[in-house]
Amino acid sequence: MISKVLVANRGEIACRVFRTCARLGVRTVAVHSDADAGALHTRTADEAVRLPGSSPADTYLRGDLIVKAALAAGADAVHPGYGFLSENPDFARQVLDAGLVWIGPSPEAVEAMASKTRAKELMGLAPLAEVGEADLPVLVKAAAGGGGRGMRIVRRLADLEAELTAARAEALSAFGDDEVFVEPYVEGGRHVEVQVLADTHGTVWALGTRDCSLQRRHQKVVEEAPAPGLPPGLVDELHELAVRAARAVDYVGAGTVEFLVADGRAHFLEMNTRLQVEHPVTEEVFGIDLVALQLRIAEGGALEAEPPAPRGHAVEARLYAEDPARGWAPQTGVLHRIGLDEAARAAGVRVDTGFADGDTVGVHYDPMLAKVVAHAPTRAEAVRKLAGALERAAVHGPVTNRDLLVRSLRHEEFAAGRMDTGFYDRHLAELTRESTDPHAPLAAALSSAAAVSGAGARFGGGWRNVPSQPQVRRYRVGEKEHEAAYRWTRRGPEADGAVVVHADASLVVLEVDGVRRRYEVARYADGRVFVNGTALTELPRFPEPESRREPGSLLAPMPGTVVRVADGLAVGSAVTEGQPLLWLEAMKMEHRVTAPVSGTLTALHAAPGRQVEVGALLAVVQQAPPEAEGSADHEESQ
Repeated sequence: MISKVLVANRGEIACRVFRTCARLGVRTVAVHSDADAGALHTRTADEAVRLPGSSPADTYLRGDLIVKAALAAGADAVHPGYGFLSENPDFARQVLDAGLVWIGPSPEAVEAMASKTRAKELMGLAPLAEVGEADLPVLVKAAAGGGGRGMRIVRRLADLEAELTAARAEALSAFGDDEVFVEPYVEGGRHVEVQVLADTHGTVWALGTRDCSLQRRHQKVVEEAPAPGLPPGLVDELHELAVRAARAVDYVGAGTVEFLVADGRAHFLEMNTRLQVEHPVTEEVFGIDLVALQLRIAEGGALEAEPPAPRGHAVEARLYAEDPARGWAPQTGVLHRIGLDEAARAAGVRVDTGFADGDTVGVHYDPMLAKVVAHAPTRAEAVRKLAGALERAAVHGPVTNRDLLVRSLRHEEFAAGRMDTGFYDRHLAELTRESTDPHAPLAAALSSAAAVSGAGARFGGGWRNVPSQPQVRRYRVGEKEHEAAYRWTRRGPEADGAVVVHADASLVVLEVDGVRRRYEVARYADGRVFVNGTALTELPRFPEPESRREPGSLLAPMPGTVVRVADGLAVGSAVTEGQPLLWLEAMKMEHRVTAPVSGTLTALHAAPGRQVEVGALLAVVQQAPPEAEGSADHEESQ
């Protein structure tokens, strides 16, 4: 029997494994980088071992250090989680060679399927050896790992070499392996997968289907089980293919076989030889604990001949610290409040997270904050429950994709189950359109005044008892500025278009057109104000003169590390609008910085390895005169 498990991972998945272990009476060990010294997974485990450094390459990708940590802590088993080394056969061998139990498939099975190129060959498929115009569009893909890293869509042959280089660099950083391959890109397909679970006694379960079509940067955002609208014959085919893939490599443990479904046909993508991020939707539908079953299988236990019968529908949304309106740019900073649990308890939904109030979202790792999962008898009920729980959750800190998730779940295309992997390509603009409650700035202003004056619900104490001139406060909400005006009267505060029913430092109640609305207000030391989840930044009464920046300045959109500069780029280089100039790495993703206009590079402050803060000046492009632009365009067209 396993008595102590080390989880070779971090964040949400480590916390999730620890939760099951605690329920089973199994002790737990965390490993952590210096950046994660105070992280929730480090605080949750019974014991923790430091991995010196902060970058994944120095810490969570060091299998030798992790095995050493397991032995030092007296663990008898290692759970790999997902990402990092979870699909690395050499790491699995290191664990077994150290006399530890590996909670996963055999190294040989991992080796056969963890490389997407070898997996395709095993299924009778092969990547493209050469790419011509007739093959476009194609997808460049990392052979190791997953999570959308090292993937690029190529629609022009001229872009292929640059995208291969970028994919190799990103794959090496994320997985320690720069092998990539090219395959046809299926337009308008749905991403459908099958969860498999196999024991050492020859039993293989196919645990239904999952639809994971809502993706950004080839990384899943919303997942559900079962996949809606699939004909029974196709479901049977997917199950048979998944079981065939598992049996082909004598698979043991939990794994996922992924497909693209288009025109009623299933196209094999890969087999992930690990637990998937979206495994909770399968757990909710089948009423099982996949981590507990992983431990049972690792101990030599047998599965029942048939899995439990599925019931109802489950939907999962991934909450990220990112700004969808700005190219999905990851966000960092203090997470003052992650009030998902209160909303979850009220709605009866599940929350898996690796963060708690007051934790910091850093630059080194994936920006996922939590997974929120709703289960109900029908798909429509599950979607409504999940959207409501997200909408009511108080998430105070960095910008998140929370509003995007709510709008996605309520979008008519998703509600009808007609989504595909191009959903956000078509609908991102409408889903990120600003729609702030116009009375949120007023509520912030009134609560601020109440806090300063010490006033309470009856507007006593510091409230002035004579009429006064209107008071005006200015706030920035997103990209827009808003003014909030109010004045003191003998009856208390008044505001245009709203009756102030109650105002104190944390709660304002306004009546507009006979309808009363509550506004919960929270302020933090960094100057941010949150009103019912809307983030506002109070602006000074007399704005300071803004420091001038030269036109064409390229500023870092996020904190990160410069990983590459375009070949041959130097001060004086001629560049064209949209040309990639340099690449930043933040939160395990590469972000391309392009020329804003055509012209000449007049300054370059970026160099590989340089760490930059958000807003740092990277380069300056001086725009070419209109005549020069016209000449360049004419020459290019010849």
